[in-house]
Amino acid sequence: MAGRRPAPAALLLLAVAFAPISSAVRPVSDAHRSAAEELFAPSADGSFGDLESTYEAVKTFQILGLEKYNSLSGKACKFAAENLASTDSTAKDLFHAVRISGALGCGVDAGVYDGVVARLKAVIKDTNSLLEFYYSVGGLLSIKEQGHNVVLPDAESTFHAIKALSQSDGRWRYGTNSAESSTFAAGIALEALAGVVSLADAEVDPSMMVVVRNDIVKLFDTIKSYDDGTFYFDEKHVDATEYKGPIMTSASVVRGVTSFAAVASGKLDIPGDKILGLAKFFLGIGLPGSSKDCFNQIDSLSVLEDNRVFVPLILSLPTKVFSLSLKDQLKVEVTTVFGSAAPLLKVNLVQVLGTDSKVITNGNRELQYDLDKNVHYLDIAPLEIDVGKYSVVFEISLQEQERETVYATGGRNTESVFVTGLIKVDKAEIGISDNDAGTVESVQKLDLLKDTKVSLSANHLQKLRLSFQLTTPLGLTFKPHQLKHESKVEHLFVVPGSARQFKIVLDFLGLVEKFYYLSGRYDLELAVGDAAMENSFLRPLGHLELDLPEAPEKAPRPPAQAVDPFSKFGPKAEILHIFRAPEKRPPKELSLAFTGLTLLPFIGFLIGLVRLGVNVKNFPSLPGPAAFASVFHAGIGAVLLLYVLFWLKLDLFTTLKYLGFLGIFLVFVGHRTLSYLSSASAKQKTA
Repeated sequence: MAGRRPAPAALLLLAVAFAPISSAVRPVSDAHRSAAEELFAPSADGSFGDLESTYEAVKTFQILGLEKYNSLSGKACKFAAENLASTDSTAKDLFHAVRISGALGCGVDAGVYDGVVARLKAVIKDTNSLLEFYYSVGGLLSIKEQGHNVVLPDAESTFHAIKALSQSDGRWRYGTNSAESSTFAAGIALEALAGVVSLADAEVDPSMMVVVRNDIVKLFDTIKSYDDGTFYFDEKHVDATEYKGPIMTSASVVRGVTSFAAVASGKLDIPGDKILGLAKFFLGIGLPGSSKDCFNQIDSLSVLEDNRVFVPLILSLPTKVFSLSLKDQLKVEVTTVFGSAAPLLKVNLVQVLGTDSKVITNGNRELQYDLDKNVHYLDIAPLEIDVGKYSVVFEISLQEQERETVYATGGRNTESVFVTGLIKVDKAEIGISDNDAGTVESVQKLDLLKDTKVSLSANHLQKLRLSFQLTTPLGLTFKPHQLKHESKVEHLFVVPGSARQFKIVLDFLGLVEKFYYLSGRYDLELAVGDAAMENSFLRPLGHLELDLPEAPEKAPRPPAQAVDPFSKFGPKAEILHIFRAPEKRPPKELSLAFTGLTLLPFIGFLIGLVRLGVNVKNFPSLPGPAAFASVFHAGIGAVLLLYVLFWLKLDLFTTLKYLGFLGIFLVFVGHRTLSYLSSASAKQKTA
């Protein structure tokens, strides 16, 4: 095996990045608008399916301010009008049709709405189903909001009928025959009760309003949460066919609670941090995967944007990665869920925690406010933080105390950030030492910031030693998350790192099998990198001449090198071909003699014409026949010229194509010419 040239090996120190930063909670943006346009794509006929899907598309586009909203009015209004006029429409159909008309401002005849009102009131009178109450009351309320006079007679009895379906834990049943209670049902029940209060011609029993307020408090006692302050609602134990999922369930409760808060006197006893947590839940969804989730997300956020419970204020960071070398500023935005400006407030940096929850920085530092950009900012240099991942704790406080009953700030907010910087690499050395005594034969200093090439040689009884130090901007020892080195023939070695330096020792005696007993030249490379290291590098160090013993008979063979699948598209090898020598040509004189012989038939043809006494006495004298005769002779000349061109440059198929056209032409003019000559000859004979 000695003397064989192995594939170049590379000593690589690779750093694996830290765990990624958690996804940021950001207000509604253009990304949500693009997602909505994709999720609510109409079918080939321009429709969105049923009435419910159509309303969800219309409402979502309207909230997001998309231009598509205006283009839907024609077909959507027609679709809604057909269902409003149909006697077969259910309360659910009428409910969605009325809401579509209201959202798009469709012109609906007052008589049509009068008929719808009568039908919905009849449903309320006869039903004991929560969904029927919800659709009927919601439809009547939507008609009233469009400017029509709608009053619900005996509203208090309807209120009691809906309230009778509630449970002790704040949830609701779907009907008197339903044994299971539902959190989703609680949301639509509260929305229906709010509609009844709005449609009543007199004040609803205040004691019943107080009971419902207490039910809402009990309902919020069942809310679920994550460690980051996110809150959401979900079903407990319901039939699989009735399970709605956290997004739809939370959206139902948000709509119901905010609707009831709008008609109730005073403020509901709901903690502001739970309203803020619900807003974080809907924003934390990011971009939904279905049109239904998209509607529930956007509609719920639009309700939270302006409500009488609490308006949540979202603290967000435009970027979560900061550079010490660029002296980046820590920037914070505080807005509503749709990005509107917040009232006057202060943002303080309270704590900076390390990955092990160790306090790095403590004490309040107020962030400065840029009014033009609506951004709070703070220089990170005075914080004396090093590279790495941190948890930054902010505290929001409103400057106007009376605003604290309107807005929910959540008090302290924790955000994860990542700080990068330039890592100093020094005290790098490489050398070869003896295996037994440990004495170093040669040690060379390395400047890893420059291209340094070393030339080393070793045998299987020696060791390769490489060491270097990594230092952070604050002078601390930097330790990447994971280090390893590898070569193109898949040699893997773990590189240990102590508190002061990184050092690797390759004992070739124990690695002969790993190197497959291949002696020869090995290229050395050093790669140092980490997610927090801005000056990561891959540096060639030089080469190592390695002398290994002969491979035993059963030694492992090197693995086959991977073939690049795109190599077949690369440049091909040059094709070398030698043409055979041309055959010997005859003398020039002989060629000219034979060329002259080919002209003899033409000369004989001319002699024959003279001997026969060819003349043009019978050439027509009248203009018309003379023209046809001239064209006929010109056509014959063209055929002769075509033969010459075929001999010189034209191919057979091109020549036949042109000859076909000329042949048809000659048949026509030749027939006219010969007909004239025959007629003239007959006249001469009769004369």
